[in-house]
Amino acid sequence: MSYNSTGENEFNSPQNLTVPSASSPVENSVKEPCTTPLSNDTLYSNTNSPSDSCVKPLCDAASEKKSQCNEGVKYVSSEGVKCGWGAFTPACLQFFNTPKGVLLFLCVASFLQGMIVNGFINTVITSIERRFDLHSYQSGLIASSYDIAACGCLTFVSYFGGNGHKPRWLGWGVLIMGVGSLVFALPHFTTSQYEVHLPKENGMCSSNQSMPCAESVSILSNYRFVFMLGQFLHGIGATPLYTLGVTYLDENVKSNYSPVYIAIFYTAAILGPAAGYLVGGMFLNIYTHIGKQMDLTPDNTLWVGAWWIGFLGAGAAALLTAIPILGYPRRLPGSQRYIIMRVSEAHQLKDGIPLRNPTFIFLCLAGATEATLIAGMSTFGPKFLESQYSLSASEAATLFGYLVVPAGGGGTFLGGFIVNKFKLRCSRIIKLCLLCTVTSLLAVFIFFIHCPNMPMAGVTQMYDRRILLESSLNLTAACNTECDCLREIYSPVCGSDDIMYYSACYAGCKKKKSILDSGKTVYYECSCVLENDPSGFAQAIPGKCTSSCERTVLLLFMFFVIFFTFLCSIPALTATLRCVSDRQRSFALGIQWIVVRTLGAIPGPIAFGSMIDLSCLVWQDQCGEQGSCYVYQNSAMSRYTLVAGIVYKVMPSYYFTFTSPSLSMELPLDVFTISQAGNLNHT
Repeated sequence: MSYNSTGENEFNSPQNLTVPSASSPVENSVKEPCTTPLSNDTLYSNTNSPSDSCVKPLCDAASEKKSQCNEGVKYVSSEGVKCGWGAFTPACLQFFNTPKGVLLFLCVASFLQGMIVNGFINTVITSIERRFDLHSYQSGLIASSYDIAACGCLTFVSYFGGNGHKPRWLGWGVLIMGVGSLVFALPHFTTSQYEVHLPKENGMCSSNQSMPCAESVSILSNYRFVFMLGQFLHGIGATPLYTLGVTYLDENVKSNYSPVYIAIFYTAAILGPAAGYLVGGMFLNIYTHIGKQMDLTPDNTLWVGAWWIGFLGAGAAALLTAIPILGYPRRLPGSQRYIIMRVSEAHQLKDGIPLRNPTFIFLCLAGATEATLIAGMSTFGPKFLESQYSLSASEAATLFGYLVVPAGGGGTFLGGFIVNKFKLRCSRIIKLCLLCTVTSLLAVFIFFIHCPNMPMAGVTQMYDRRILLESSLNLTAACNTECDCLREIYSPVCGSDDIMYYSACYAGCKKKKSILDSGKTVYYECSCVLENDPSGFAQAIPGKCTSSCERTVLLLFMFFVIFFTFLCSIPALTATLRCVSDRQRSFALGIQWIVVRTLGAIPGPIAFGSMIDLSCLVWQDQCGEQGSCYVYQNSAMSRYTLVAGIVYKVMPSYYFTFTSPSLSMELPLDVFTISQAGNLNHT
């Protein structure tokens, strides 16, 4: 067969694909390959499978009259393959009935999924805990509900969806995801207004302060089941997106263009969380009840931002995006020639079962270990920056978003571009992944460096500036003994002596005043600050003291870690698609996602959170019960992050190293001729 392919979007496949006639001079040297029906009623050549080409004889003259081979390769007509809903197929919609049109709407869907699940959830989880009286393990269960639901339906969706109408599965999935976002925002509208009960004098030095403990568990904590339901719907709806969506793109474009399309698709998924951090951080600066006047500021630990706005907007956008996706046909016009031209390049077995494919198994394990690091860093990356540079939660989320946008998005797109530009085959793709992993492993060693903790009276040093040799909390001193301060109120202030204090009360501040121009509050007559500031100008302002630690080097190397981690994501996915047979691709991706989520995405935040908790200096005191962590020891946090980074970078390096020997053979990407002896020769 000779391929006259002038462009990927030319749909006149019968004219572009010609079969030699009986009088053709190449008849004696080229035999028509046998054809086998795919699950979607399209015929493909068995020579696409290296193992099958070795065990199945080529068609010969004796059997040509009794077999399908004398009929040549059959093509499904592209006529009637239109975009629309049922009988409603207007001509204006056919402009989007191309691979680029599909890519557009799938990118919007993946962007919304990343923004909701990996952006908004990680940004607002602290506000939800405060608003609905949730413990940390309860909010952790809410976050894990997404991956639990996804694991539960991955096999079903990838197997039946892979053999069914993929756009319909994708469209209904995006629709369910949008409903999940609306459900997640529902508790804001079904509860009473958030009330803040401040102690007398707002935590300043005074007597007879009290904050009664709740005798029973708040009924608001029952809303965790509503949040879990929303996350379950998120997980169910997003499942087809990264299995069927990838295979649908791969089926409808050339093999050498497929990595670019998939890279753009995953780049949108990476930009989604970055936008979620940025937009979510902006919404947290708005009070949860818009328009209500409050004395609180976003720096106060009792502040609850408008966490629900993002879920409403993203949910509505997902519902609208699902409509055009539901209108796409089972196959795009002209896709048949790409199925016939596609070949599998790596280890192939006669039964085609991915679980017996060593290349596939090693790629799954490498993806799981990389996912552990990605899930852990995406969850606790803002907290790491917040502690190291003494930032507020919204500032840390915004800075982390600025870091992820160019690093994650750029690395994802560049990885697909490299595979397409240099037309890399499977073994070279694996070597590229190994190079990226080793490079990011070297960049991880930057976590040897850390920013020193800002001096905090009673936590990192004594009130007389002596260094605490042990990590013991001693907030009471002679300067604040008569203040009757409450340990339950953590509202840090920065004194004029550049020392942080647990609260204005523990700083011994007796008065306060508001500066009308800036809207800030200043505490003065602070007895504890006066001891370290003999000038008599002893005052404190709300918030943490500004850190003078240099950010450039640490952020630069964190950029490299994120960049090279995502640089190998699309090449690894491309290798996965090429190491299994065409009919097993959706099912193989489903299995891979189960392994990645079970071994990586679900335990990743738990493992990182447990290690980071080991570096906590000050725990929240909830009427005698331990709550969340207020202050971390920066050196210990960097050390534990370094250990986690090394472990979860060495493991994928090991897997990628042992993946290459499992590749049994390589096949080129373009045109093949079949010699009389049955050998595949590159023309």
